[in-house]
Amino acid sequence: MGLHTPPPASGAPGTKPYPTNTAMPLTEDLRHLARTKIVATVGPSSQDHETLSSMVQAGADVFRLNMAHGGPDVQQQNVDTIRRVSEELDTPIGILVDLAGPKFRLGEIDNDRIFCETDAEFWFVEGSSGAPNEFTCSYAPLVRELSVGDQVMLADGTVSMVVIGKEKGRAQMRVVQRGVIRSRQGINLPGVKLSAPAISVVDHQHAIWAAEAGVDFVSLSFVRAPDEVRALRDILRSNNSEAYVISKIEKREAIDRIEEVVAASDAVMVARGDLGVEIDVAEMPVQQKRIINTCHRYQKPVIIATQMLDSMHESLRPKRAEVTDVANAVLDGADACMLSGETAIGQYPVETVAMMNRICLATEASIADQPPRQNDGSVSPVLHDITRAVVRGAGAMAHSLRAKLVVVASYSGKTALALSQQRHSTPTIGVSQNETTLRRMCLYWGVTPLREAPAEDMQELIRHADTWACRVGFAAKGDRIVILGGSHLAAGPGGNPKGVHDVVVVHEVEGGS
Repeated sequence: MGLHTPPPASGAPGTKPYPTNTAMPLTEDLRHLARTKIVATVGPSSQDHETLSSMVQAGADVFRLNMAHGGPDVQQQNVDTIRRVSEELDTPIGILVDLAGPKFRLGEIDNDRIFCETDAEFWFVEGSSGAPNEFTCSYAPLVRELSVGDQVMLADGTVSMVVIGKEKGRAQMRVVQRGVIRSRQGINLPGVKLSAPAISVVDHQHAIWAAEAGVDFVSLSFVRAPDEVRALRDILRSNNSEAYVISKIEKREAIDRIEEVVAASDAVMVARGDLGVEIDVAEMPVQQKRIINTCHRYQKPVIIATQMLDSMHESLRPKRAEVTDVANAVLDGADACMLSGETAIGQYPVETVAMMNRICLATEASIADQPPRQNDGSVSPVLHDITRAVVRGAGAMAHSLRAKLVVVASYSGKTALALSQQRHSTPTIGVSQNETTLRRMCLYWGVTPLREAPAEDMQELIRHADTWACRVGFAAKGDRIVILGGSHLAAGPGGNPKGVHDVVVVHEVEGGS
């Protein structure tokens, strides 16, 4: 199993700050890429081939396709373009399909907007509205499921009302926080128990398309219970997809059952937009840290999302509070930070990715000398006990010996994920013959996936690691590299049939000869 030797770069960089049309894999220059992964949303501002290629070279690891803003016909074109970019740059790129979930929206409002003054009264009505103070909703059973005292949040929480009465087919509300609302804006109902399924008919269809398209991650919006996570996984598996299921935490019910939801998920997204409306916004920072810590204990990747560099929709420079927000997510231990509208519809998608990469790099430098995290992942049963112990040892050795590089050969990627969760400061290369595994590694903190060619034993892996590290300038003669593999490599064909990672080699670089 040898490290892939890439072809030489072709074509000279153009006038853009991030050149395109190069065959040089990004692993060659990973010292300029943050270990915190960057998820970037694809949209009208970024869906062309050149921009996507530039975003990858600026630091994007995973591209998000938002099914709320484009169906399979549109998103399949994006999948095809991303896969072409991946081949041209010779680097794995992850694709995340984000299911829309049961998002409730206002119907049409007279003149498209209305100002709601404090103590003014409005009505939700079934069917069609007949007066300026009557609203309809995309969720037909809403009026029946509301109760007196329920809170209704509109326009991303900027307008708040409370239900004060009910009649047949009508619910009366009083404004407690004034503001402007517009047609088709979102409705949040904190604490209201609704019968809406987590996976709608449309979401089910989109999940089947995502499975057939071969995407790497599928996220479920408005998760309330672990059964909903398992239901999505069943849909994907029944359509021959091994895509990871990502739970978006944006409901109080998910917060209340966070241990169960994290345990059932492959990864988690802290979706702060709706979560900051569904719970008291003042709780957001504490809940974000709590979710991250829970994911650490279960060794599940966690993504922080929403308005991270929001001002870069229209500005080349972010606000200082946004920079601090990204940095704090890194310091809290997020595996990835996500850009939404900034790259989907913003004016500067490439520059925004580059700025997030810069912030993550600067923050990571401040904690680079910290020892590996001691969490052994005991609450997560995915690893064999031997592999878990070997991973702990590999991270500790890399730190104490000041190794220049860690190389982990992993077929499924579970060992690479466990190594990632240690947060050791040594650059880590994940190699695999499985392209799906490599694309999953795009979400693993600190692990850079590298395509590799077949080999028969551990010694060949060591030789290739030595040669590659010297050629790209990661190591020189006498430096140390930690290589993590299994006895099936050391023993040759037929050894270690269970794929247990039970071999750690500390190799002194010989110079790549």
